[in-house]
Amino acid sequence: MIRRKRSGRKGLRRWAPFMNFSLPQEGMISGLFNEAVQAIYPNIYEFEGKTWIPAVDIYETDDSFVLSSDLPGINKGDFQIELNENILVIKGQRKREDLSKDNCIRSERQYGAFLRSFVIPSNADVDKIKATYKEGVLQIVIPKKEEVRPKQIKVS
Repeated sequence: MIRRKRSGRKGLRRWAPFMNFSLPQEGMISGLFNEAVQAIYPNIYEFEGKTWIPAVDIYETDDSFVLSSDLPGINKGDFQIELNENILVIKGQRKREDLSKDNCIRSERQYGAFLRSFVIPSNADVDKIKATYKEGVLQIVIPKKEEVRPKQIKVS
C-alpha cells in the first residue's frame, strides 16, 4: 500500500472525490464524502469515467491564485465555470468534427464531455474571481482576501 504525504502548501488543489481507497474504513469515509458532494452537485457523476481531461496549470502570486487551462478547439459557449460552496468546476464538451470514415486516416484527438474541479482555499475572495478565454486558453484569476496578503514593512 502506498500512502501519499500531504504537503504543507496552501492554495488550490485538485479535487478528486472518486479516488479508490484501499482500506475498508477509508472506503466508507469516501462513500460518505461522495454522497455529500453529490448532494451539493447532483450531476457530477455523469462525468465520471470520461477520458478527456484538459491540462491545467495553477500558480500563486502575492495577491492571487491563477488557474490556466488548455481548451483548444472549444467555443466559449461549449464550457461553463461554476462555483458551488468552495468548489470551482470547469465543465464542457469538445464536439467531434465530422470526419468521413472514407477520408479519415487517423483520429487521435480526444472529444466529448470533460469536468475539472478544484477546492478554493479559504483565503480566496470568491466575489472577485475573473475569467478570460483567448486563443484556446482559459485563465481564471482568484484574488486573495486583503487581510491575508503579505504586507511590506519599510525599514528606515
